[in-house]
Formats: sequence, structure tokens, C-alpha cells
Amino acid sequence: MFMQKGETMRSGRPADLIVGSVQLGLAYGAANRTGKPDRQTALRLVRRAVDAGVAGFDTARAYGDSEDRLGEALKGLRIPTVTKLSPLSGLAADASRETITAAVDASIAMSLAALQRDRLDCLLLHRALQLTAFDGAVWKRLEHHLARGTVGALGVSVQSPAEALVALAYGNVRHLQLPFNVLDWRWAETGAIEAIRSKRSVTVHVRSALLQGVLAAGDPLVWPRVEGADARALIVWLNDTVRRFGRQSVADLCLAYVRAQDWIDGVVIGMETEEQLEANLLLSTRPPLAFADCAAIEAGRPRVPEQLLDPACWPPR
Repeated sequence: MFMQKGETMRSGRPADLIVGSVQLGLAYGAANRTGKPDRQTALRLVRRAVDAGVAGFDTARAYGDSEDRLGEALKGLRIPTVTKLSPLSGLAADASRETITAAVDASIAMSLAALQRDRLDCLLLHRALQLTAFDGAVWKRLEHHLARGTVGALGVSVQSPAEALVALAYGNVRHLQLPFNVLDWRWAETGAIEAIRSKRSVTVHVRSALLQGVLAAGDPLVWPRVEGADARALIVWLNDTVRRFGRQSVADLCLAYVRAQDWIDGVVIGMETEEQLEANLLLSTRPPLAFADCAAIEAGRPRVPEQLLDPACWPPR
């Protein structure tokens, strides 16, 4: 199980590398040029990550056959793994409590079978709206599984600071996953970071440190066409910042910035090739930025539109 903040007392320890596995189950990511890896490649990637000592894995019921591939690769190993409940998008708005209970139970049963576990380390709601959906019936059913021991810890995958603040008010939320990167001004300005710091029992993993790979791509054509976001100017700023702080690359800068945050416990980084995995493993061993460097970056970074920071809001290409 992932360590909780209260147990680690991080004291400036860099955030751990958590291997994201959406690319192992789907052709995912704006900068993905190789597609979904075949089964044998996926198994090699997972086993190489284990051998390298990564802190854990992140997956979801909705990530294609990602859970199945992790289950096969990790069979017999107790490597911490976070998964997410099905989005339950097929449920009617007026679904009965019995129907909701059956759908939640089915999602958990399928995750247990795919991951080849008798207990889920940590289960997140795939969407924060599921906290209150159906008069809270989804969340109540998850609390039932928590009490039974089917699930070790519960949490929420959120899209925004507003969603994070709502989730933090729930007593059984022990894990948050959220998007955050070097351009993301939202979390500090809304008070969400301070709220997270005050909840030391909540483990925080962040995704989108590279914004689906576009930050490190160096190609303005890969960037989403968001009004007010000048991809070429942002690429120039990123490269200038790399040089200013003596980092090896934009990817190094982005990970060093996120790993330096004292409120973050793990950084979820996906990969679809062995070369990407090796690069991520290497970057995760580099020192994070100093607090003063992070503050300087935050003071001088371009203010990007909020739409750019949420891939779910990107216009279709």
C-alpha cells in the first residue's frame, strides 16, 4: 500500500515515480506516435519498471486492457497499484439503488480479476461527480467495500481545484489524483494546495506533468489549438527556463518542478515504449528543483488559459 503523508513526513523528499498504464491499454496521448504497445512489449515495460524499483502503478477499469496486462505482469508480486472505478456512464439517471450497487460491485469484481488480486490496494472514483451521483449511492457502496476489506483505501481522481476541495471534505477520501504541471497556476491561486497540506492523511498523486506529452514535444503542431495559448512562445519559454536552471531537457524541468512540491507524494508518468520508460526512470533519479527555483519559475511563467490545462476541454483536432 502507498505510504500516507502522516507516515512519511516527507520533509522535502522528492515525489515518487508512479508508472501510469493508460498507454498500455489504449492508444492514448496527444504526443503518442507509436500507439498501444503489443502485449509482450507491455509486459516487458511493467517488469522493467518493477526491477527498477518504481513506487507503484496507476490504472483504471476504463483503460482498455491495462488492468489485464498489469495483472499478468505483476502476478504474485505485491506492488502497490491504484485503479479506478468504471465511469458507470451506461447507468440511467434514474437507476435504482440495486442497479447502482450491482454496477459498482461488477466494476470492483472485474478489477480484482484482471489485476489477479483478492484486494484492491486503492480504488479511486474515476470522476469526482461520482461522489454525489445517485444521491451518493456510488460512494456509499465503495465505503461498504472499504469496511469489508475488499478495498484498502478510497480516493478520487479530480480534474480541478474545485473538485479537489469537495473531495477533501469526505472523511474516507485518503487519496487524490489530480493534474498539475509547471504551467498550472490554478492550484495555488484557489487555495487548494494549502487545503491539501492541511490534510496530512491524504496521499496525492499528480498526472499530466508533461500535459499529455505536449510540453516536452518541442513541436507547436502537437499542441492543442486553444485560444490565447501561443504554442511557439510557450516552447521558447520552456527552453529558456531549461537553460536558466541548468536542466537537461524540458522533460527534466517539468518533472523536477513537480517532484519538488512538498504537497505531492507521487508523479504518474505513462509510457508506451521502452525508450520512454528508461528516460523516465533516469529523470526520476535527478534532483528536483530547489524551493527558490520553483518560486522564481512561478513568478515569471506565462499565464496560460485554463482550457489549456485541462485536456478534457481541448478542441478536437
